[in-house]
Amino acid sequence: MAMTTPATRPANPRFSSGPCAKPPKWTPDALKDAALGRSHRAAIGKDKLKAAIEGTREILGIPDDYRIGIVPASDTGAVEMAMWSLLGERKATMVAWESFGAGWVTDVVKQLKIDAEVKTAEYGQIVDMAALDYDTDVVFTWNGTTSGVRMPNGDMIPDNRAGLTICDATSAAFAQDLPWNKLDVTTFSWQKVMGGEAAHGMLILSPRAVERLENYTPAWPLPKIFRMTKGGKLNEGIFRGETINTPSMLCVEDYLFALDWARSIGGLDALTARADANARAIWDFCAARDWIANLAEDPATRSNTSVCLKFTDDRIADGGAFAKAVQKRLEAEGVALDVGAYRDAPAGLRIWCGATVETVDIEAMLPWLEWAYEAEIAAQANAA
Repeated sequence: MAMTTPATRPANPRFSSGPCAKPPKWTPDALKDAALGRSHRAAIGKDKLKAAIEGTREILGIPDDYRIGIVPASDTGAVEMAMWSLLGERKATMVAWESFGAGWVTDVVKQLKIDAEVKTAEYGQIVDMAALDYDTDVVFTWNGTTSGVRMPNGDMIPDNRAGLTICDATSAAFAQDLPWNKLDVTTFSWQKVMGGEAAHGMLILSPRAVERLENYTPAWPLPKIFRMTKGGKLNEGIFRGETINTPSMLCVEDYLFALDWARSIGGLDALTARADANARAIWDFCAARDWIANLAEDPATRSNTSVCLKFTDDRIADGGAFAKAVQKRLEAEGVALDVGAYRDAPAGLRIWCGATVETVDIEAMLPWLEWAYEAEIAAQANAA
């Protein structure tokens, strides 16, 4: 039977999970006021960096007594700064249910060699966060970018914990509710939900994290770009925009544009609603079909940003090859770019649904996904 080619194409086929789609109506003209060729230490540079920090605080609702810093090396740099500077004062609990969380386990256990209990879950599942010992320092991702599994909430984190919670929230910030009173260190990058450019990380510290920094010195030497204290006191300049190394003022301007866009649509509630609508379109699509499903097993833990899918058709002989073939067909048609599963994840697809993606583009892409699936099933049958 001949397959019907879908009549509509997405206006923007960019569904990569990082770097992610730019905000709607973004053009290079958004960068025309960037402080190019100027020192980030000059007044114009300081003002823009401070605006990026305070805009982050405003839209995410971060408490006034939490510090926010712009740091090197994207979310990875921010997480590394936190772990190398804060861990080791007490036992740690390392939590991983996907590849990035597993990477933090490697750093702590094999590189820093900290006494740590490791809790893991398979892709599609999540660790029992209520069963953890929060008198240890707990390191975890809020949203597993490579598994599409997220924390349903922070209710299981006690207010009277003795340890610190260190949360990699890079694919959650600006799209999910982050309970700041439960988080002592939170990190993210501009390139995810806000569609910013890469290489810059955000590091958010609670007063408890600051107290640890000022009262604990790690046993290992710290590289310059990790040092957040001077003379036993927090280097407050980092959290006023006086960055440790030179930032790209072009990227800063791009982030300022994204923050302005977020304000224009209604702030965090609107950003979250956009991501929810995008993800819901895919969830409903999967619920109506028996050949594709969400990798996240529990609907309560399904990500609304990095939606990971698996093919469930028993006729598929090689899941990895099949998923890559479907991805290739979608890319060749120019209807879905960069939607392959992460290299360490189970075979399937990963479709970014963050706030910069338009729901109409998701809805236009899904018939093409079905078309590509049917075409590949037919090709497999013909080759048999």
